[in-house]
Amino acid sequence: MQAIAYAGPAATDLYLEEVHIPEPAADEVLIKVAAAGVNRPDLLQRQGLYPPPQGASERLGLEVAGEIVACGRGGSHWQPGQQVCALVNGGGYAQYCVAKAAQTLPVPEGMSILSAAALPETFFTVWHNLFQRAQLRRGERVLIHGGSGGIGTTAVQMATAMGAQVITTAGSDAKCDLLRTLGAQTAVNYRRQDFVEITRNLGGANVILDMLGGDHIARNIKAAAADGRIVNIAYLKGAVVEVNFTPVMLKRLTLTGSTLRAQTDRAKQEIAQQLQEHIWPLLADGLIAPVIHKHFKLGEAAHAHRVMESREHIGKLVLVNDD
Repeated sequence: MQAIAYAGPAATDLYLEEVHIPEPAADEVLIKVAAAGVNRPDLLQRQGLYPPPQGASERLGLEVAGEIVACGRGGSHWQPGQQVCALVNGGGYAQYCVAKAAQTLPVPEGMSILSAAALPETFFTVWHNLFQRAQLRRGERVLIHGGSGGIGTTAVQMATAMGAQVITTAGSDAKCDLLRTLGAQTAVNYRRQDFVEITRNLGGANVILDMLGGDHIARNIKAAAADGRIVNIAYLKGAVVEVNFTPVMLKRLTLTGSTLRAQTDRAKQEIAQQLQEHIWPLLADGLIAPVIHKHFKLGEAAHAHRVMESREHIGKLVLVNDD
């Protein structure tokens, strides 16, 4: 089969090569990949900043959608021929990929298989951080940074569907307008507006989802309401800062964070089960849908990475296998 490899840290170091089709272990399925999502952790791995966990594929790609062509001997409810999407620990940028059976989900009813490739990584991440870790509840205010990216567009829709009041940030008026159509009550253009002031005027954020870090860490503390929960999932603006923690104590704040890839198979299985119960029906009904900026051919992975690095896209980028 063909798969994407990389010879160095630059996007231009990505290339296609011929490799053997992997064989599924007892608890895995083999998927003929129709499409694979592109995510920021892929860029970090390419740069040597996000190594795969022990035992995982060294290849890029954390989510796929396609058709099951083989199942491991351990037995599962999956059968060859079923159309699925899956969270994988690596190897998604390929024509075939193995996935844990427990981290595999059916393509939502009525959704194309190419759209389903944009679901697992972002939906697992958002569900875990907003609803498992931060315990976001109906009626609460949530501040979602980076609203126009794959995580952001997913979080805005999911939080809205679950009854939260959404505040989000983006870098242009056009992006803010789009986020309002996705359900955000308040969209802040961070280039000319102060999200701290706006959020505090609304009563403060009960939950904050941040992937920027840097100076946002202190500003998030200011924007949080009493008993607020702040969740960091990345530090694009830096992870080392000087912060006055006195407001954390006075407001009784909770500061937490996570990465998805390093979590246990059991934890990911629980996320998958909860998504299928609570979110998959909303996808089938069209109440939530992945926002896809552009599809690229598998061999255009370098171009897709450059687009993601530009941060000008809105929503997800997806690699498509021609056959």
